[in-house]
Amino acid sequence: METTHFDLVIIGGGPAGYGAALYGASAGLNIALVEKDKVGGTCLHRGCIPAKELLETAAVVRTIAHAEDFGIKVEPIGLEWSTTLARKQAVVDKLAGGVTGLLKNRKVTILDGTATLGAGRTVTVAGGDESVTLTGDAVILAPGSVPRVIPGFEPGGPVVTSDEFFHIPGVPDRAVVIGGGAIGCEFASTLADLGASVTILEALPKILPGCDEDVTRVVLQSFKKKGIDVRTGVAVTGHAPSSSGATTVSFGDGESIETDLVVVSVGRSPFTDGVIAEGTGVRITDRGHIEVDGNYRTGEPSVWAIGDVIATPQLAHVGFAEAICVVKDILGEEAVPVDNSKVPWAIYCQPEVAFAGMSEAAAKEAGIEVVTSKHRFGGNSRAMIIGQTDGLVKIIAEKRPDGSAGKLLGVHMVGPWVTEQLSGGYLAVNWEATADEVAAFIQPHPSLTELFGESVLALTGRSLHG
Repeated sequence: METTHFDLVIIGGGPAGYGAALYGASAGLNIALVEKDKVGGTCLHRGCIPAKELLETAAVVRTIAHAEDFGIKVEPIGLEWSTTLARKQAVVDKLAGGVTGLLKNRKVTILDGTATLGAGRTVTVAGGDESVTLTGDAVILAPGSVPRVIPGFEPGGPVVTSDEFFHIPGVPDRAVVIGGGAIGCEFASTLADLGASVTILEALPKILPGCDEDVTRVVLQSFKKKGIDVRTGVAVTGHAPSSSGATTVSFGDGESIETDLVVVSVGRSPFTDGVIAEGTGVRITDRGHIEVDGNYRTGEPSVWAIGDVIATPQLAHVGFAEAICVVKDILGEEAVPVDNSKVPWAIYCQPEVAFAGMSEAAAKEAGIEVVTSKHRFGGNSRAMIIGQTDGLVKIIAEKRPDGSAGKLLGVHMVGPWVTEQLSGGYLAVNWEATADEVAAFIQPHPSLTELFGESVLALTGRSLHG
C-alpha cells in the first residue's frame, strides 16, 4: 500500500472541494483531491448547471412563443428532446473538462476512489487497482450531499429525484413536483414552459420558504398564468399505478392526482457514509451534518469541513467562499467566515428570484423597525422592451429614530434576469450601507437595474419615476 504525504488532502471534488484545491494550489500548497464520482460534484453534473441549461431551453421556447409580439412570425414550435439533452451534456462536459484542466495545471493530484479519514489525518483511498493511504498536514472534508427521499417515493419508474431528472426520456404530459423550494420551483417552471401540466405539492404553508412574501406572491401569480397548480400545506402519502397506465399520487386528506412523472424535490442530506473512521474527533450532529466551529474546524486538529456536509446554506458559491476561508486559516492568514444571514440567493424559475439579507417578516420578528420600498418592473423601460414586466424590487431598511431609512437590511428581487442584478444589493447589505449612500450610485439607462436604484432613491424621501 502506497503512502503519500501532502500539505493538504481534500475529500470531495464538488465546488467546495475543488474550490479549496484551486485556491490552495494558487497559494503554493501541495494538494491531493479525492473524488469517488466526477470532479465538479452535484452542482456541475446533477444540479446547478444542468438545471439552468434546461431552464434556458424553456426560455427559448417562451421567446419563440411570444415572437409575434415583436412582429416575427415563426413556424409551430417543436421540441427535439434528444438535442436538448445533448446540448445540456455538452455544456456539462466542457465545464467539467475545464475544472479538471485547471486542477492539473496547478499540479493538484487527483485520485479516483472512496476516501475515509482515519486518526492522525490519514486518508485511505479505495476503489482503484489498489488502496492508497494519504497523510496531510491539513485535511478538508467536502463530501457533499445526496437528494432526500420520501419513504414510499424511492427513485424508480415514474419517480425521480434531481439525480435522475436530467435524463428523463422526454417531457411528460403531466408532472407532479413534490416540494416547493428553490429546486422544486425550478423543475416545475421548466416542465410547464416545455408544455407539461404541472402540480406542485408542498407540505409547508407556502412555497419558497425564506423568500419575502411580496416576492412569493409574484411567483405564485406567474405560476398561475403558466397553469401550474400550487397546493400548499399538503403531505404526500403514497403512489400507485392507475388504470390508465399512469401513476396516481395520494396527498392531503384523501386527495389524489394522476400523473406521468413524479419529481421528488424535498432538499438534500449531507453525505457522510464511510467518510469518517473511528478514532477521530470529527463529530456528526443529529441532523447528519459534520460539526464545525465558526472557522469550519472540526473536533479533529487540522481537519476542516465545508460545503453541503455542514449546516450552512447548500449553495455552490457558499462552498467556494468557505473554501477560501479555510485555506486562509490553514496558511495562518486572517480568515473571515461567511455571514450566512447575508449570502446571495438565486432561484432560476421564471420569473427569477434573487435576494440577500432579511425579509420584511424576518426583520420584524427580530424586533427591528423597518422602512420598505417597492417598485415594479411594469414601469421599467428595459422590462417593457424585452416584454417581461412581471416582478418587483423590494428594499428593507432599518428605521432611524427620525423615521428615515438607514442601513439596508435586505434586497429582494423577482422578475427578468434578477439573478444577474443582485450584486449591487448584496454589496450594499454586506457593507451595511445606508439608503442615502446607495442612492448616490448611478444606474445605467435604460436598464433593469434602474429599478434597484429607484427603489433605494425612494427610501431617501425623494424619487424620480417611483
